[in-house]
Amino acid sequence: MTLAHRLDGIPPTIFTTMSALAVRTGAVNLGQGFPDVDGPVSVLNAAQEAISAGANQYAPGIGIPALRQAVARHQQRHYGLDLDPDTQVLVTTGCTEGIAAALLGLVDPGDEVVVLEPYYDSYVAMIQMAGGVRRPVTLRAPYFRLDADELRAAVTPRTRFVLLNSPHNPTGTVLTRAELQAVADVAIEHDLVVITDEVYEHLTFSDHEHVPISTLPGMFERTLSLSSAGKSYSVTGWKIGWATGPPELVAAVLAAKQWLTFTSGAPLQPAIASALDDEPDWPRALARDLESRRDLLCDGLAALGLDVRRPEGTYFALTDITSLGWRDGMEFCLALPERAGVVAIPTQPFHDSGAGDQLVRWAFCKEADVIEEALKRLAGADLSGSPARPSPRAAPATRGSSPQPRAGSAPG
Repeated sequence: MTLAHRLDGIPPTIFTTMSALAVRTGAVNLGQGFPDVDGPVSVLNAAQEAISAGANQYAPGIGIPALRQAVARHQQRHYGLDLDPDTQVLVTTGCTEGIAAALLGLVDPGDEVVVLEPYYDSYVAMIQMAGGVRRPVTLRAPYFRLDADELRAAVTPRTRFVLLNSPHNPTGTVLTRAELQAVADVAIEHDLVVITDEVYEHLTFSDHEHVPISTLPGMFERTLSLSSAGKSYSVTGWKIGWATGPPELVAAVLAAKQWLTFTSGAPLQPAIASALDDEPDWPRALARDLESRRDLLCDGLAALGLDVRRPEGTYFALTDITSLGWRDGMEFCLALPERAGVVAIPTQPFHDSGAGDQLVRWAFCKEADVIEEALKRLAGADLSGSPARPSPRAAPATRGSSPQPRAGSAPG
């Protein structure tokens, strides 16, 4: 049996390949973005209490009232946004489902979606499944900033959406107010809807500030905001997220979600409600801890001679491996588990262009001793390139108005 045409060109996700390599070789996994330590004990206990109390059957499709109300309070407390929890908040099965349901619920075949490149790999898979056409705007090394002129040039009469991600995976860029205002200006001028993925909203470092684009003048009414508790509270396996925004945009997400999961983990929802209300400062403490681990990893990679981009937010740091002599990041990452006993992720599958061919993503959401062990293994290995064979690569993206994705969807 062959796949449906809507899945043409979407190969297995790179995370499956690299995590399998990590297991097979016993490598330290700095590839997939999940932490080594669970979130707040009070939140874990709240989930157990909910199970014991009988919260084990279907929750309402829109989400339990306690969580929707907690999300509304979260948005007001952090960003000054006043939301009706009954019409402007929807609980999703993680942000990945939120993205899928938003695109399936809003994008018609032929609609163009502007998306920042490199992109989280579920974006292009779901744009294709919805029948949309992506219009990449590249964040280029070494600074990975948004070019407002390139953004404007990407918009055509067929463009209806901007799919935004800040703090940005995999570059670690936190879009500035000026960059966000450039997006807002384009969205207002061309009557575009902005779908924004903000899962790393609390994981920013030093003086970098996450600003939801929905808070800019004229943007709330045209912005659908997506986030989740997985990254902020170190419970990535719970898959509890939310969509917020104008009632008509939230309703479009619900219209698709009801045919996807219909509902999300019943005993986990009250636990996340308690996290948002009772542990509001936990994510910032996590961010401070992550910043120290970011520096540990980045300093160590730089000491090995790699060109490191120190991220402004998220779980990830990028390095340019050109100096090592490998053909590309894919070849380097496929060889690394055997060479050094470490797994990282090439960014080629997150690009349509060749801008990511020499870039590699490393996760620092691990305990310090795990990062130190990885650096020790890297320091003891020969990392120089030996391009004796072509590297296995996903099928190249089709250039032009309807490029095909080079990676499938998975938590990353």
